[in-house]
Amino acid sequence: MNEDLKKIRHSASHILATAVLRLFPEAKLDIGPATDTGFYYDFDLDHKFTAEDLANIEAEMRKIISENQKFETFELSRSEAEKLIRESGQEEFKLGRLADIPEGEKITFYRNGEFCDLCAGPHVDYSKRIKAFKLLSVAGAYHRGDENNKQLQRIYGTAFASKEDLEKYLNQIEEAKLRDHRKLGKEMGLFTIVDRVGQGLILWKPKGAIVRQCLQNFILELLNEQGYQQVFTPNIGKLGLFRTSGHFPYYKDSQFVPIIERDALRSLSDRHADIAEFESGLESGEVEGYLLKPMNCPFHVEIYKSDPHSYRDLPVRLAEFGNVYRWEQSGELNGMTRVRGFTQDDAHIFCTPEQLDAEIQGCLDLVKAVFATIGMKEYRVRISLRDPASDKYVGSDENWEKSEAAIRKAAKSLGVPFTEELGEAAFYGPKIDFVVKDVIGREWQLGTVQVDYNLPERFDLVYIGSDNAQHRPIMIHRAPFGSLERFTGVLIEHFGGNFPTWLAPEQVRVIALGDDVAQYGADVCAKLKKAGLRASLDATAEKLGAKIRRAETEKIPHMFVVGKKEAESGTVSVRSRIRKEFEGAKSLDEAVSLISRDAAERALPDSMR
Repeated sequence: MNEDLKKIRHSASHILATAVLRLFPEAKLDIGPATDTGFYYDFDLDHKFTAEDLANIEAEMRKIISENQKFETFELSRSEAEKLIRESGQEEFKLGRLADIPEGEKITFYRNGEFCDLCAGPHVDYSKRIKAFKLLSVAGAYHRGDENNKQLQRIYGTAFASKEDLEKYLNQIEEAKLRDHRKLGKEMGLFTIVDRVGQGLILWKPKGAIVRQCLQNFILELLNEQGYQQVFTPNIGKLGLFRTSGHFPYYKDSQFVPIIERDALRSLSDRHADIAEFESGLESGEVEGYLLKPMNCPFHVEIYKSDPHSYRDLPVRLAEFGNVYRWEQSGELNGMTRVRGFTQDDAHIFCTPEQLDAEIQGCLDLVKAVFATIGMKEYRVRISLRDPASDKYVGSDENWEKSEAAIRKAAKSLGVPFTEELGEAAFYGPKIDFVVKDVIGREWQLGTVQVDYNLPERFDLVYIGSDNAQHRPIMIHRAPFGSLERFTGVLIEHFGGNFPTWLAPEQVRVIALGDDVAQYGADVCAKLKKAGLRASLDATAEKLGAKIRRAETEKIPHMFVVGKKEAESGTVSVRSRIRKEFEGAKSLDEAVSLISRDAAERALPDSMR
């Protein structure tokens, strides 16, 4: 987002707040920033905003814009700022925001018309600069993102420099609604989420399980080519394991509550221990228990450590489709793309310093192969680095410098734009994240590659070098999909449910036109299945048009229609979802061979074949 667009969107959020206060003077304000896709503002109001309210607020915003209000900034001392906030009646949330500003930093306000807000800017000069905007929706949002705080109402909107850009974005939103994986997943019978099981926990239905298995088989072929070894690890591990790795307590806020051993729980109960003593005991190790694993890496580390290693053994590449569990706030859960339990296509490479660059490159090639296969050819790279001022990271400055240098070198080799983001690294190491564009231009963060000097030290990993001395291996974490749940959700939307043949849960629908050809239809279906294709028979009494529409609604890539003529000649009439027309009669063997070739084609780049 360029600076001019940021100013437009940030100013639109202030215009939104101005309009809401005109229509609902009792509303209390929190914050209203610009975002990559628009803007929002958070309000505390007993009245629940409706679609009609949004229309009225938008009309009031247009009126304010037509007034061509000037955006003016001024600076106040902390005491003056507090006084102004109290006089405006907005102290409930704004005083907390004021307290966030460090001592010694400027405290600025922006005024447009009758509205005045604590704000660092930037803004446009006059409201008429906002020429194209739209309010989109209302959602709940916890104050400061903490579910223990009050839930506010967040009004989302978007703004662009031109009406053409706004119209293009609104069309994209409408297309996205049609492609919503939650809607299509239900219609296609791919997955379900049930309250009785738990929010954020995916139940893969048979058709969704086929998609998942196809993805696993695909990545397994690539892993076998690159010399990975498959492992399996449990879903829980002792807290001591995660204390050593640093996930507990460094990653504590994103984990489920530990599972406490019965004897430890009885001891705490007998002592009438309070919560503070309990939590302190968990962190120190006095209280033992188990944890639903948030990461697979500590388990893979222990597998590496269970055998002695020479430099001749390295690199060791361990891969697993490992289930992990993260605690996400309920308001942030979203179908398959934001969940509490998911399966990572995870792997960890243990290598020598001399092997590091080549191993990183192998990981990058793997990610690029995945993107090329699913047709996501546009991507950018984001490098996540440590913030040296933060205490959330483990390890020495020297190790961080080495790992960040390796990550930067790898990113430059890709020949695509990359950005660096301070403070976004994992607590143990920097990472490369791939952000890809789907067919309607939306961006998704998918594959990731991370370099880690710290876990090998924390677990005292070694290998014997050519000098017969002990050396420390370097560890690479990588996941081309990220998670099977999120990746599948993205694919559903990317393809709009119209999976390529190799991924489609059902690849061919055989449509029999009448009871007298039902047996021939069953024979055709059996031959397709014998060829390894996923097929079903529709021998219902409905008309051909209804059967075709049903197959198209269910996103079946190919249809074989058989009537008396086809049964007598041993042929099928082929209809493709893509061409939406009959391609003429083909011999059964030719038609099966045609679909088999289509199902086998994954368009892998030559370098990965």
